[in-house]
Amino acid sequence: MEQVMHNYMEDIVRAKMPDVLKSMPDICNCERCELDRMAYVLNNSPPKYVVTSKGKLYAKLNVLQGQFDVDIVRLITDAAVRVDNNPRHDDDM
Repeated sequence: MEQVMHNYMEDIVRAKMPDVLKSMPDICNCERCELDRMAYVLNNSPPKYVVTSKGKLYAKLNVLQGQFDVDIVRLITDAAVRVDNNPRHDDDM
């Protein structure tokens, strides 16, 4: 079985972001702005790399901490405001 390293934080942010952004219906939802928000959050949050099933389970348990959840919501909200105030969807990728 091939082992693959993965930043589990990306899964966490992808799962959480839609719920947080529901309260911000006026932000741009083009692909570029969505990717910029994701990049901002991931660049400003601690990585949670996992390789094994056990590692992924440990990362999931760590996510259940209350302060961790608050920090991710804050980062997603901050990313939404920053990207919306400085959209790059007309720039070349």
